[in-house]
Amino acid sequence: MTRPNRLAPGSTVAVVAPAGPVDPDRLDHGVAVLESWGLRVTVGKHVHDRHPTLPYLAGRDADRAADLVRAWTDPGVDAVLCARGGYGCQRMVDLLDLDAMAAAGPKVFAGSSDVTVLHAAIGAELGQSTLFAPMIAGDLFDHAAQRHFRATLFEPDTVRELIGPNTATAGHGVAEGITVGGTLSLIAADLGAPGSTPPPDGSILLLEDVAEAPYRIDRLLTQLLRAGWFTGVSGIALGSWADCGDVRPVVADLLASLGVPMVWNLGFGHCPGQLTVPLGAAAVLDADNGTLTMVEPALA
Repeated sequence: MTRPNRLAPGSTVAVVAPAGPVDPDRLDHGVAVLESWGLRVTVGKHVHDRHPTLPYLAGRDADRAADLVRAWTDPGVDAVLCARGGYGCQRMVDLLDLDAMAAAGPKVFAGSSDVTVLHAAIGAELGQSTLFAPMIAGDLFDHAAQRHFRATLFEPDTVRELIGPNTATAGHGVAEGITVGGTLSLIAADLGAPGSTPPPDGSILLLEDVAEAPYRIDRLLTQLLRAGWFTGVSGIALGSWADCGDVRPVVADLLASLGVPMVWNLGFGHCPGQLTVPLGAAAVLDADNGTLTMVEPALA
């Protein structure tokens, strides 16, 4: 996987809204934070849009896709950041001009939750790593999340070792491989879609979710297990499970039998102070120490 270049004061970042509608006040706050880091910020033409009949979408599918492609193919843009998640990336991912994006070269791409679908497409089709990161107009862009995100963008050497405040061992051992994954429900929803493939052998799988009851987590994991999706997984790093209830018994019942190193609550996902985690990057998961360490900095 190709690593995009790290940012520096004066770099230009483009904000897009590929999924749900964006709160203007939160967007203004997020843009102000980015500008305080010395970044130049451009906002996509359709970021403030609302779909005419579907209020859970930030404008029409084609417009959301066009904003992302336009930002990516702009030679003056160094990074593309997603404003928020929600729902909608599945509806627009097949409208992306991935050939044009590939020709434009690697760029920093950051987002989480519903953006899991775009991480998978960009990783597979463009062959580059991305950042599963807090979103600037989301409700979890707090000071701790900002600090780690900023360090990853500007000084990725300083945040190569990831560990959450409540990380615990769920399966002993050490695994080395390429990080994949994201939000569980989006991974399951992508099964059977064009270009959707199980993780390659030796992968370190990242999983988290929000507002899914334990029986639904059971159903999602069982669906992936039945599809053979875990066959190549050599280690698992679990993130937050906000508003999901107690999912530990479900996870233990279904995943412990895989016999791979596993950690609980690495500190990424839908949680305060969420860590920025590279996807498509070589890493070492030490389940006994509760750490995920990048072999190289996330950005070149």
